[in-house]
Amino acid sequence: MGSGKSTVGRLVATRLGRAHVDIDREVEKAAGASVSAIFSTRGEAWFRAEESRALAHALAGAVPTVVSVGGGAVLDSSNREALRHGGTVVWLRARPETLARRVGKTADRPLLAGAAGGPSEVLARIDAERRPLYEEVATEVIDVDDLTVRAVADEVVTLTSTESEEDRL
Repeated sequence: MGSGKSTVGRLVATRLGRAHVDIDREVEKAAGASVSAIFSTRGEAWFRAEESRALAHALAGAVPTVVSVGGGAVLDSSNREALRHGGTVVWLRARPETLARRVGKTADRPLLAGAAGGPSEVLARIDAERRPLYEEVATEVIDVDDLTVRAVADEVVTLTSTESEEDRL
């Protein structure tokens, strides 16, 4: 949350001439509601199940696709397995304080809404919990704290172009 994955994903897909799938948007389409509304009415467990379904569908496609995956998807071991086998996984890594600054105090972030300690504390806890899981699935890591969205997209394109060339050898 706040790393830029949706925006970067769209830019990278455009630059590579590929389709783009944002898993959160796919879940919202399936539910006919925003992520925040899903969390408040159907709960996080329902959201995570739909997230897993959408991720499996996106990764099963025959057409090369850039997939923007929400940070909580790694909590499910089957999602981690699918990501490891689904292609290049680029972790847009940021310090919790950077993420807190980017997301602000927005109420549309269900994991932050009403959380004790404010966004910085919650994001630090989430980082501590998920960091080992991100490390487990990431084939590439880009530290995004001091980069613009365009610079991050440039790095992703460079990384994926290099890997594609190596795959052809």
